[in-house]
Amino acid sequence: MSSSNSNVQISKLTGPAQHTSAPPRDPVFWRVEGSLLNLTAVRPVGFFAWNSQSFLQRWTRRGAMATLALARPFLYLTNRVFATRLLHTVLRGVSRDRLDLLGEEFFEYFLKPRLKQEGIAKLQEATAAGREIVLVSQGLDHIMRPLAKHLGIARIISNRLDFREGMATGRLLDPVIRPRGAFARFTGSQPDGRVPREKLISILGFERNPQVLDEAIKPAERTAPKVYVPVVHYESRNGHQAFSVRAALRGKNILLIGATGFIGKVWLANLLSDLPEIGRIHLLVRHNRANTSLQRIQRVIEESPVFEKLAELHGPNFAQFLQDRIEVVDGDVSKPNLGLSPQDQQTLSRTLDVIVNSSGLTDFNPDLRDALAVNVRSTAYVLDFLKECAHASLLHLSTCYVVGQRDGRVLEELPKNYTPRGIADYDAVKEWRALENLIKETEIRAESEEVTTELRSAAQKKEHAAKDLQGQALENQIRKNRVRWLRQTLTDAGSRRANELGWPNTYTFTKSISESLIRNFLDANPYAAIAVVRPAIVESSLEKPFLGWNEGINTSASLSYLLGTFFRQLPTNESKCLDLIPVDLVCRGMTLISAALVTRRHQRVYQLATSVANACNMRRSIELTGLGHRKFYRAHADIQQRMRARFDAIPVSKTRYKAISAPAQKAIVQAINRATEPFASKPPLARQERELEKVIKLISLFEPFILHNDHVFEAANVERLSAALPPDEQADFAYDSRALDWWDYWINVHIPALRKWCYPLIEGRQPESRPRRSVPLATRNAADAASASSGPATAS
Repeated sequence: MSSSNSNVQISKLTGPAQHTSAPPRDPVFWRVEGSLLNLTAVRPVGFFAWNSQSFLQRWTRRGAMATLALARPFLYLTNRVFATRLLHTVLRGVSRDRLDLLGEEFFEYFLKPRLKQEGIAKLQEATAAGREIVLVSQGLDHIMRPLAKHLGIARIISNRLDFREGMATGRLLDPVIRPRGAFARFTGSQPDGRVPREKLISILGFERNPQVLDEAIKPAERTAPKVYVPVVHYESRNGHQAFSVRAALRGKNILLIGATGFIGKVWLANLLSDLPEIGRIHLLVRHNRANTSLQRIQRVIEESPVFEKLAELHGPNFAQFLQDRIEVVDGDVSKPNLGLSPQDQQTLSRTLDVIVNSSGLTDFNPDLRDALAVNVRSTAYVLDFLKECAHASLLHLSTCYVVGQRDGRVLEELPKNYTPRGIADYDAVKEWRALENLIKETEIRAESEEVTTELRSAAQKKEHAAKDLQGQALENQIRKNRVRWLRQTLTDAGSRRANELGWPNTYTFTKSISESLIRNFLDANPYAAIAVVRPAIVESSLEKPFLGWNEGINTSASLSYLLGTFFRQLPTNESKCLDLIPVDLVCRGMTLISAALVTRRHQRVYQLATSVANACNMRRSIELTGLGHRKFYRAHADIQQRMRARFDAIPVSKTRYKAISAPAQKAIVQAINRATEPFASKPPLARQERELEKVIKLISLFEPFILHNDHVFEAANVERLSAALPPDEQADFAYDSRALDWWDYWINVHIPALRKWCYPLIEGRQPESRPRRSVPLATRNAADAASASSGPATAS
């Protein structure tokens, strides 16, 4: 297609590139050393060196500093600039992320308590006079920025390290701010740190090039690098260039399946906040033994923090606001016709504009029966329902990891009968039928005499049963064992078949089968409006419903929790990207894609990922996780927590992990337990052995995501939609993964969110309780009202 026949729009995803602002006119230069602090260059460098990521790095850098200590006095007397440069070479190989966090820590716990109050008073007097202050220090900018922020100063002159790919080269950037003279500590300790411009130029040795002083002035605010990439999108396909989410979704009716899930709740809350002009949002919710579908969704709205801001916004009118916009529909996506009543089926098929299927079983290796019912069969039933709809479109939530065990760039495509191993005669529908048959055969086998004999023998061998377990008690135990045997057998069968075909687990395997069903449906119905949405690893929110919301432990929470203990060595490929994406960024993408479906300008596949636009590799992910834990532990006086702050996790090879970490430790513990078996009633280290086994299983579960399968997921389709938004909708609906500052997100948002919402669940505790809101929702119809008034529904 030639460009002459198409409408072309070029825009930038994140706005114009930032330029360094000009230095302030006629500023007041304020020397930090002497007036505010007695700060030497050695102490902060020593602090950074001693808090390197690994124990080896700590002792190596401490040894280098000890060697420099012998030569530094002579170098200092002859050339202070060279002495300063040489001192900072010991920081070669330290990451910018670590230096930024340690700089804040050094200021908070070492410099802040030692600030000179007389100097601060003088500084405040100078600030009150209306002149702009520029702090001048020989310290690194990593510690000067927190100081400037504390004092309310916007600009600084300090030493700055050179970085390559986020790691310090050990070289100081020009100009170098040399230390004061040998006697400055005795002659330059006045509270007033103001230094005239000419005198400062002389002190710093800038006489030959005075304008260097102005060039050395930098903003005190920490800035994160942003990627600005032009987006070119061609609109000849439908002739419409403008793309307004508000216009597209105004008055439209949506069926949301999976409203009680992590993504479903956040998307519902964001939709109600950002698009109050939406038509009707129908929530398909399955009733259970204890609650009707209406009671289930009402409990979610009343208890979940997700709806807190929305409730505060509408106050006493919140219930009415919800009743005007949402409608709870009793159904079950894993049943034909979505488990809807004939009346609901007829009404919805006639009025729906978009069906959003965000339901799914996210356990990595669940019972195969559950995985097929929720991830495959439900997709087939949704497609059957879509065929009956007058004009509805479908947004199907999948996962980027349907790509399975393969490396490289993953395009936004929907291949037919895909397998990671490229099996030529693979047919997804036949595979699904074969798995269903396997389930039936296994259920029949579970009742066989062979298995029954095996289960009886196992029941009688149990210590608690001994030889007294007989009659009905024995039969009850056999029945329980049969249920466990069937579940475990089908769980193993699902994961084994997934591995054979090239998927790391049953979850990604069954999600891929559902995508193949969609591809088959599109082949048979080429005009159907369907978009498969593949998020990467969905994690804590950046902004909506509020900063730092997370729930559940099926993503990276358990691995992150492990890295916050004394566990140190994680087997990984350092350069591999860990593709995390905040949940509200996923929801922005879903809203954009829903609008695209309504206007029929959609693509078949949308990946919501960060590995192309804003990659964060495993080395950095592990270190940022450790730094996030360190910030938490450093703020506590408890000795164990302070010790944990010293145990940073490090990336290692699989060979080293096996030789030194959990597998080797388990072997030692097992040997001790076996050696003491003749002398003890129970193994002395039985609990430690179980804990190590849990760690080994957890690492094994995550190995496909942290060690193997180096995926890079494109996300160009959603970025094109975002770039086409009008300026007044960018703030609410734009998809901008390039603006993510991983340092700030990981340390100040993600780890605190996991600690607040997810770690308590891992430890068997409940997250902090919140006052329950009273939101009396009206029932949808008379049948639902009768169901609610007659008590809990019976699960079918």
